[in-house]
Amino acid sequence: MPLSTLAHRFRLAPLAAGFVLLTACASGGGSHPSAGVNALYAQLDQASKGYEIALQQAREGDDQASEQSLKASLDGLKQAAARCGNTPGCDPQRFFSVFDRLLRLKDGGFFASDDLAATGEEGPDETVAGEAGEAAGAAALPQAQRSVTLLRGHKLSELIAMNGPVKAALEMWLTQWRSNLVDTWINYQYMRYEMWPQYEKADLPEALLFGIMAKESGGKVHAVSRSGAAGPLQFMYATGLRFGLNSENGFDTRFDPAQAARANAEYMDEQLKAFNDNLELSLAAYNGGEGRMRRMVSGDTGLSFYDPKIYNQLSEETREYVPAVLAAAWLFLHPDSYNLHFPKIDGAPGTITLKRAASLSELTICLGSAQGMDDGWFRTLRNLNPRLDPQAAQPAGSQLQVPKELESVYASRCVDGPWPILASDLHSAVVPEVAKVDPPAPRRTVHPHSRYVVRRGDTLLGIVHKLGCSDVRELSDINDLKHHSIRAGQVLRLPACRR
Repeated sequence: MPLSTLAHRFRLAPLAAGFVLLTACASGGGSHPSAGVNALYAQLDQASKGYEIALQQAREGDDQASEQSLKASLDGLKQAAARCGNTPGCDPQRFFSVFDRLLRLKDGGFFASDDLAATGEEGPDETVAGEAGEAAGAAALPQAQRSVTLLRGHKLSELIAMNGPVKAALEMWLTQWRSNLVDTWINYQYMRYEMWPQYEKADLPEALLFGIMAKESGGKVHAVSRSGAAGPLQFMYATGLRFGLNSENGFDTRFDPAQAARANAEYMDEQLKAFNDNLELSLAAYNGGEGRMRRMVSGDTGLSFYDPKIYNQLSEETREYVPAVLAAAWLFLHPDSYNLHFPKIDGAPGTITLKRAASLSELTICLGSAQGMDDGWFRTLRNLNPRLDPQAAQPAGSQLQVPKELESVYASRCVDGPWPILASDLHSAVVPEVAKVDPPAPRRTVHPHSRYVVRRGDTLLGIVHKLGCSDVRELSDINDLKHHSIRAGQVLRLPACRR
């Protein structure tokens, strides 16, 4: 069997075993394993060792023996999993743990095409970037380099604890946040050639970059939070300045994908050093503030993020943020194992030179849903040309960044014919301006039946707070009070707000 075919089977092997485990073990339980349960566990351990033997044989080039070992180990896993559901005392968590460990074994880098299952396809040709020209950038890097880059001597998947918070975040990404995750993947693939080299230089995993961006902006370059964080990686203004993100001819470089990725890599590098390579604490610092995290840790960088001394002091946002980033990174590495399919995207960069003046909005209209982009190309054009106002027409001769697959589409659709004319007509439409009328000021009136009997301990200010739409002076004037004094049993007339 060809090595590439065997590699493909190894990629799918944990998935096949995983689904059997996840569906067959739901009814197990018990704290005192019987002889039958112990036999199942022994079968499970034997199958797991067989899987490791298969990997070792494949590494040594013995494809036939590796295939036989793999088949035997998977058969053993399936049989043990199927029996677990019908065996009292069988702990399904034991099987889930094996599934998790096999996924981590899969990250061992035995096959280039296996190291990043994010595309669900075989890896691209391992072309040296220089051979394809500078424009190819990171798109020409081998698949293996996309996931096995070390994080201070450890592979990323080794540092992701598959605990309750991460599992809960995995469920959110696979359900309520699923569309955002897929959108992030699509947006990132078109910006990858700008962003991934910045992380590669810092020897940081690409999956971590993806996880942060998925949680921060969904890959929308012009995203701005209510707190003022901006760009694809959501830098606050002061932090951005510290890492060289400033204003260039009126453009805030926090919105530049390449510069934002560089600054993010430098920031993560700084925090990893400060927190003794504790990834979870470093991510918490990115979200919740490095100063606050350092005060919590107080020099004890051996503390876990989930230690009550740390976890209980964090905001709810940060407690959700860290496992969410790690879960998104995990899914970037193992989508197939969680029944997730990321669309295959050709992110090779390209350029067009405008033959006629056009805005990004007009180009979006004439490009339509070319190359199967059902949602249109507006977001991608904005992400790749962050310095341009999407509504401002760019003069003929301007050069724009686009996916390479759109170069020919632009030439066929957006230079001549009906589509650019239609786009221009829609874009230049005049919308009548309506004069703004200030709303009338709220009027206050006294409701004839609005009364209040003063109780012992009441104050005028306290009554006003209960009323919620008046003030002490108004209440005092309505009731002819002297010096704002009131007494228990006194009946006050209360104003009512009418808006």
